[in-house]
Amino acid sequence: MTHPPSSPEPAYDAKLEKKDAATTGSLEEGQLDDAESTAAYRKLLHRIDKRLVLTTGFMYCVSLIDRTNIGSANIAGMGVDLGLDEGYRYSTIALVFFVSFILSEPPATIVCRKMGAKIFLPAITLAWGILLIGFGFPRDWETLAGLRFILGILEGGFLPCCIYLISTWYTRYDLQKRITAFYAIGFFSSGLGGILAYGLMQMEDVGGIRGWRWIFIMEGLLTVVIATISYFTILDFPDRAHLKSSFLTRSECELVMRHIDADRSDADKEPWDFKKWLASGADPLIYGYALIFFGLTAITYAVAYFLPIILRNQMGFSMAASQCLIAPPYFVAACWMYLTAWLSDKYRIRGPIMIGNSIIGTIGLCLMGFVDNAGVAYFGVFLICCGFNTNIPACMTYQSNNIRGQWKRAFCSATLIGTGGIGGIAGSLMFRSQDAPAYRPGMYASLGCAGLTLVVICINTWYFKRENAKADKGLKVLQGHPDFRYTV
Repeated sequence: MTHPPSSPEPAYDAKLEKKDAATTGSLEEGQLDDAESTAAYRKLLHRIDKRLVLTTGFMYCVSLIDRTNIGSANIAGMGVDLGLDEGYRYSTIALVFFVSFILSEPPATIVCRKMGAKIFLPAITLAWGILLIGFGFPRDWETLAGLRFILGILEGGFLPCCIYLISTWYTRYDLQKRITAFYAIGFFSSGLGGILAYGLMQMEDVGGIRGWRWIFIMEGLLTVVIATISYFTILDFPDRAHLKSSFLTRSECELVMRHIDADRSDADKEPWDFKKWLASGADPLIYGYALIFFGLTAITYAVAYFLPIILRNQMGFSMAASQCLIAPPYFVAACWMYLTAWLSDKYRIRGPIMIGNSIIGTIGLCLMGFVDNAGVAYFGVFLICCGFNTNIPACMTYQSNNIRGQWKRAFCSATLIGTGGIGGIAGSLMFRSQDAPAYRPGMYASLGCAGLTLVVICINTWYFKRENAKADKGLKVLQGHPDFRYTV
C-alpha cells in the first residue's frame, strides 16, 4: 500500500541542517563538518538500536508472554484444577490484572524518569519474573487472581516507560521503525508462547507437578534471566546515559540531543513540575489517541487471551494444534508491521496507513466470526493480527509525533497505555464461556471497537490538516512552538 508524500515540514528540516552546521565538532574525535556530523549521527543511531531497541524488545517479549500465558495454561488443565469454568472466574482472573495495571502507570513514568530507566525497567522485570514462578503453586482461583493483581502493579509501568524512553532517543521520522521493531520483537516472540507452552505441558507430573504449573515456573525463570541481562545492556535517557554506562560518551549523547532538539525542541531535561505534568491533560488530542488505543487493545487482548480457546471450540482444532497455530499469524503480522512502519516513516504519514490497517483487521474479524469454514476463519486471524496488532506501534508513534515536552510525553505515554489497560479489561470480557462456540457478542463488540478507531483517526486527520494550514499562514502556533506541525 502506497500513499502520496505529505508536507515535508521544511521549517524543521532547515532548522536541523542549521543546528548541525552550528554544532559540528561535538564528538571527541575532533572537528567535523556538517556532512560528517550527520553521518556520525546516523552511524550512532544504529549502535543505539542494537542496545536500546533489542533490549527493550526482548523484555517486552517476556512481558507479553507472562501476561497472556493464562490462555495456554487454561486449556492445559488449569481450568479444570482450579474450577475456572464456573461463571466469570476465568474472565475475572484475566481482567483483574488490568485494574492494578492502569492504576500503576502514571506514577511509574514519574519514578522511571527520576530513578532512571537503566535501574527501573530491569528491576520491575526481575520482580515480576520472581512473582510468575509463584503462579505455579496456587491451589484455588482466588489466590491466582491475587497474584495477577500484583503482576499488574509490576508490569503497569513497563510499556509506557519503554515508549517514553525510546521516544527520547529518536527524531519523529526515525521513530516508528524503532517502536515497531521493539513491539514486533515482543509481539512475534510472544506468538511463539503457545508453542513454548505446549512444550512445557509435556513436563506433566515431572516432580509431581502438573504441566500447566510448569508453564508459569519455567517462563518465570526465563523472565528472571532476561531481566538480569537487560541491566547490563539497556540505555538510560539521553541526558544521563553516559553517566551509568561506558557505551556512549557525553559528546555522543549531546549529538543525539541536538538532533532531537532540532526536530521538536524538547530534548533538554525539564525539572519536575507536578502542575506542568498534570496540565498536560488539558490537551483534548491526548484523549483521541487514547480512544484509538482503547479500541485496538480491546481487540488484540481479546484475541490474545481467547485465541487458543476459539481455535479449539469454534474452529474445532485439536489441543496441540490450538497451541501451535497461534504462531503463524504473529510471524506474518511482524513482517507486515515493519513494512508499513518503513512506508510510514518514508512518506511521513500515520493516519492513512492506520486507516488501511483497521479495514484489513475488520475484514479479518468478519471472516473469523461469521464464516463456518475453519480454514477461512483461521485466515481471518492473520488479517486481524496484520491489521490491529500492526496499529498498536503505529498509534504509539502517532501520539508521540504530535506532542511536545518531556513531562507531557510522560503524561501521554501513561494515559495511552493506561487506556490500553481499560481496553484489556474490555477484551477480557468479550468472549464469554456461555457464548461458545460462536462467540457472537464478542465479535460484535470487536467490530464496534474497530469502528471507533476508524472514526477517531479520520477526525484527527481532518483536524491536523486544518491546523497545519493555519500554522503555515502564521495564524496559529501549534504545541507551543512556531515550527511545529502535526504529522497527519
